[in-house]
Amino acid sequence: LSSLGFEVSKITIILGALGVGIGFGLQGVVNNFVSGLILLFERPVRIGDMIEIGGKWSEIKRIGLRATTVQTVDQADLIIPNSDLVSNQVTNRTLTNRRVRLTVPGGVAYGSDVSLVMETLIACANASSNVAKTPAPQVLFLSFGDSSLYFELRAWIAHAEKRLDVKSELHQEIDRSFREAKIEIAFPQQDLHLRSV
Repeated sequence: LSSLGFEVSKITIILGALGVGIGFGLQGVVNNFVSGLILLFERPVRIGDMIEIGGKWSEIKRIGLRATTVQTVDQADLIIPNSDLVSNQVTNRTLTNRRVRLTVPGGVAYGSDVSLVMETLIACANASSNVAKTPAPQVLFLSFGDSSLYFELRAWIAHAEKRLDVKSELHQEIDRSFREAKIEIAFPQQDLHLRSV
């Protein structure tokens, strides 16, 4: 090139600048590629796992070299760059097992029989075939609220992907059982006192 009259030093500078530009442009691609290799070899997530990322539950459908495809409970497919799965916090609900704990909060009116409420909630959990027997369901009396006594039912289920169905089933059973036991579900109330002028 120098014998043809080209100045090699200027071409070297141009090629060097071009290489730096290409390097910066491919930085994200290389980062995702390396992260994809980490996901494939370390396997912190696998196809079929239920993960929680950005507050959304999703099932891993495909792990590629550049991106991972997940499907939300609304059947929407999300393409997540592999670097996000490696560098950000991801909760894998099914890495070692598919069990998950449900919490069902609720409030009853003041004056309700606390023991009866707790027994009824435990009976509702035990009546469900989807609730695990061990560890046993647990009911906690959490607090005295403005208009209600707050309780929380905690129960384990065997399949994380069924958590919303089981929660709905428990809500229905609790509503039915509370009606039978004459336990009033609380709602905000205000007392108005009128004085004569």
